[in-house]
Amino acid sequence: MSTTTRPKRPERDAELELTIDSLAFGGNGVARHEGYVLFVHGAIPGDRVRARVTKTRKFYGEALTLDVLTPSPDRIEPIARHPGAPWQVLPYERQLEIKSEQVDEALRRIGKLGGFELEPIVPAVQTWRYRNKLEYSFGTEGTAEKGELIFGFHAPGQWDRIDRIDDCLLASERGNQVRDQVLAWCKEQGLAAYDRRTRRGFLRNLVVREGRRTGQIHIRLVTMPGELDEESLANAIDCDGITWTRYDGLGETTASGHTKMISGAEQLDEELGGMTFRISPGAFFQTNTEMAEKLYAVAGEYAALAGFERVYDLYCGIGTVGLSLAPRAGEMWGLELVETAVADAIVNAKLNEIDNARFFAGDVRVALRDLVEKAGTPDVVVVDPPRAGLSARIVRRVIEASPRRIVYISCNPTTLAPNAAQLVEAGYVLRRVRPVDMFPQTPHIECVALLERA
Repeated sequence: MSTTTRPKRPERDAELELTIDSLAFGGNGVARHEGYVLFVHGAIPGDRVRARVTKTRKFYGEALTLDVLTPSPDRIEPIARHPGAPWQVLPYERQLEIKSEQVDEALRRIGKLGGFELEPIVPAVQTWRYRNKLEYSFGTEGTAEKGELIFGFHAPGQWDRIDRIDDCLLASERGNQVRDQVLAWCKEQGLAAYDRRTRRGFLRNLVVREGRRTGQIHIRLVTMPGELDEESLANAIDCDGITWTRYDGLGETTASGHTKMISGAEQLDEELGGMTFRISPGAFFQTNTEMAEKLYAVAGEYAALAGFERVYDLYCGIGTVGLSLAPRAGEMWGLELVETAVADAIVNAKLNEIDNARFFAGDVRVALRDLVEKAGTPDVVVVDPPRAGLSARIVRRVIEASPRRIVYISCNPTTLAPNAAQLVEAGYVLRRVRPVDMFPQTPHIECVALLERA
């Protein structure tokens, strides 16, 4: 009787020399040390690195690159000091190749699926300065007593350290200018960054959101509870709307706390696919406007509407996908849990003079049956779920609704794969999948899949 020897786990904080074999979903390099698998942040295939072990589990661990001892033949010099652009050390064409390979691998290995057509990935319109929304953290460079107030992002794997960003190359130049105006005003006011370790300080985050087509810019300043010179802030910043959120929680979030308008319009307008969308401060909107148009065009192509179909848009948000399809459909019904997003969707339908779209607030798990009873069986269902994908219960509800065609917009191929497998088991056929590169310089992958009833 043979026995399998389990690889020995390295000690936490051990420094190891590792050769990177491949890239895992999420972007970390994959290495093996005496048979033990390590996911290495900051490394790419072909690198020989010195790395520190940060976490160990039974079958795998995590490590952080300290030095690149021998660079991969693919490695290029980064142009931005930016933790949000880890793949900038890969040529863009190589980034696209890897993303396509990972979509294919997820569907075949996780979903055990075959017979589908993996179409060429849609490359990004812009590989830098493409984001319409950035969230920065305040920090202190130097000591708490004599340090300088800075903007930046959390250092990889370090919740208590903020790396300074002077020119964010993922943001537009105007977005950077507005951010710098906020920083200058905060310094003039003598305000200090919140320290999560000591729970002292005032300034937490700044969210800058931009209408790429309209030129509008909104900011949201997130602080601890306290006082703020609202009039002075409004006069100092050249933007179209300012909101202020006071939040006393431990997490880094702008979704909680007490929020008020300080100046300007509460909502921001953006143009997408020839339509105008009004976006509330907390509403979800794709962070790459130009590539959102490409993404929704693929969804429209896969939906193949002839003008008579009943379309369901699940997780409809503010209505961007559904309203882009409505002019080619007989009727469009949107379902979304967040009530403020549904309110935005209703406004956006009116704004674009679309009268065959209806939007309702509800949890897809329980509300989809009610929607079928109210509206009738859908011909096409479009789903655009969060990264976790669809729960087994929601997949069952979609199958019960029995659409002829399902268009699945996914931001995570590792959750698309099991969902697609469940649908295939229920009698659907996975026809086509097309990746769309929404986030150059990062490992994030978006794709659209078409499933049809057999």
